[in-house]
Amino acid sequence: MRLRGGQNTFGFSVGILVLDTRFPRIPGDIGNAATFDFPVLYHRVPGASSDRVVRQGRRELLPSFIEGARALEREGARAITTSCGFLAMFQGEVAAAVSVPVFTSSLMLVPLVHRMLPPGKAVGIVTVDASSLRPEHYAGAGISPDMATVVAGLETARQEHVTVARRLVEAHPEIGAIVLECTNMPPYRADVQAATGLPVFDITTLVRMVHDAVGQGSAPRPA
Repeated sequence: MRLRGGQNTFGFSVGILVLDTRFPRIPGDIGNAATFDFPVLYHRVPGASSDRVVRQGRRELLPSFIEGARALEREGARAITTSCGFLAMFQGEVAAAVSVPVFTSSLMLVPLVHRMLPPGKAVGIVTVDASSLRPEHYAGAGISPDMATVVAGLETARQEHVTVARRLVEAHPEIGAIVLECTNMPPYRADVQAATGLPVFDITTLVRMVHDAVGQGSAPRPA
């Protein structure tokens, strides 16, 4: 069969919308391509600073994220994610703007993880800033009020990830699993898991799952 059309580059299944930031991203971070054993494609969203997305929740950034998602789709991405869990607030709008699956945040794992747990158990959420996590983030991720969640943030003195997770579990023994909201946290997942003895999920968990779902469909599309 002769294939026609396609795009300029090939071999990646997941496109990642990254914030307009400048800081080191170590292996394990979603912004380090070496985190994955398959190619990913990045698109930086101009003007989308951490403060504007996390603390200010600036909805005027939405058109830029939609533009970036469409650009990734045109380049051949079979699914699209982001480099900030707080972008769950844009989940519906970005998903509606493209024809490939969109998963803006690891918070989308919370409903799944909640249903894995026995009755009476809660999902612990470790986030970069608990005070900035609002109802629109929960709604965008599909987290309903009947799902038991407990949140801890790193905003107070930027406490170390393992310390915050351990204290969260000690204060709330009903927690049965943990979801890391921030996409910079995956490098510490194994340490959090070892310290708490609980299952720990993060954005790279979701990226790998979606890659497995779409990766075999990476051939050029017909013109």
